[in-house]
Amino acid sequence: MRRLRFLLALALAPALTACFASSGGDSSDAAEGGARLRVALAFPPAENLSPYGADATILSRLGVTEGLTALDANGAAAPALAASWRRENDRTWVFTLREATFQNGTPVTPAAVVTSLTHATRAKPAPAALSGVGLTAKAAGTADVAITTDDPDPILPLRLSSPSLAVLAGKAYGRGDRVDPVGTATGPFELTKVLGSTAATLDRYDDYWGGRAQAPGIDVKFIADGTARTSALRTDQIDLAEAIPVAQAATLDKGLRKATATTRTTSLLLNTGSGPFKDAALRAAARQAVDTSVLADDVYEGYADAGTGIYGPAVTWAEGKRTAPVGRAKAADPDGTKLTLATYDNRPELPEVAQVLKQQLEKAGFDVTLEVREYSRLESEALEGKFDAFVLARNTLVDTGDPVSVLAGDFACDGGYNIAQLCDKGVDRAVARAEDAVDTAKRQDAAMTAEARILGTDAVVPLVHQRIITGVGGSVRGALLDPYERTLVGIGTRR
Repeated sequence: MRRLRFLLALALAPALTACFASSGGDSSDAAEGGARLRVALAFPPAENLSPYGADATILSRLGVTEGLTALDANGAAAPALAASWRRENDRTWVFTLREATFQNGTPVTPAAVVTSLTHATRAKPAPAALSGVGLTAKAAGTADVAITTDDPDPILPLRLSSPSLAVLAGKAYGRGDRVDPVGTATGPFELTKVLGSTAATLDRYDDYWGGRAQAPGIDVKFIADGTARTSALRTDQIDLAEAIPVAQAATLDKGLRKATATTRTTSLLLNTGSGPFKDAALRAAARQAVDTSVLADDVYEGYADAGTGIYGPAVTWAEGKRTAPVGRAKAADPDGTKLTLATYDNRPELPEVAQVLKQQLEKAGFDVTLEVREYSRLESEALEGKFDAFVLARNTLVDTGDPVSVLAGDFACDGGYNIAQLCDKGVDRAVARAEDAVDTAKRQDAAMTAEARILGTDAVVPLVHQRIITGVGGSVRGALLDPYERTLVGIGTRR
């Protein structure tokens, strides 16, 4: 299989790399001591680069946006636009801002931060980082912002690191729900031009508070086709390519492919709100039909581990705290039950995963129709529960760095990213207890108790825990290979 994939990729290379021949901006010219970076991203904007949904990580990965805090290498909250913070009482935190400016030259002030956070709280649907959380921000002097939550929130500094809670200049917020990040963010690179869902141009923001970036700018292509991204990197058409398909990894020199253990888990989500999987017994039958070892070994060719839970090996504390799923139903006979299984092709392994799942489910007695589209054309329907089953690759710590947040966002009744449409009182109680835990170890224990409840519903079947392959050109230095997948380009990234 690997040999066939290798030959196919080589055969396709000339045709695919041609699509990179022309682009907005001359990415080959050196400027002010450095060359512009040429980057290929797998996911075109799905929401006009709004920071409140999946597009938020596009902006953070390109060094455009920042929040009050960031995540350090250990997953703890670190200073960003806030230089420091303190907890005044169980519901109020005070964040002291550093001196910084927006890319339109206006200063980052407490009032500007309040405006950004207030808009985020009013976004529909709510950003995943704010799922089930009510907060109010107020200016508290010339450099302080006081943030009060409706209920005690011990992980607020972590929550504010979410790419969805980026701080933008007031000019970014127009009429209605429209948010425009062009020239209104604070990061080292300024978004200057967006060509729909195909390309974007970024220039260095010379007054960035953290220092001047070494690259003068970035030329971005949004390329959903993984083979095209790989071929372009191999032929030096681009410098950085995210999400190299495992099927294409062998076509790259070893030095060009960087595998990073991540907190991303690929799962099968079953629609508990309507359709056949409203029946817990049929969900149990689907779970029993799935052989995850086949996916890890064959589809991912060793660049993944078989699914063990919502959290994978990169969440190092989870395995020792994991308990058995609670309350699983007895499996029923599928007896030809019809269902629609959907996924997206931005991550090229997912259609192959879905095809294997289709075969496994059909062998168990289901009648499966497979639907594959580009992610931006599927997201709204998935969130509305239009599919019976959905294969999703989800970084479990990307929203806040907190293990509980993904549970609240993806599996609580009022979760903003609840593709499984799960609404279970036992799950909600377990998630609420985890959200209330302050001590780190106790919070982890409570998260694993909630995981056991969620897995017991069979609303989610963990498939594999991924290692992401990033394509890094031989001349590139300083690429940010982040297990949380929030960053890719920073001030030290250059060629």
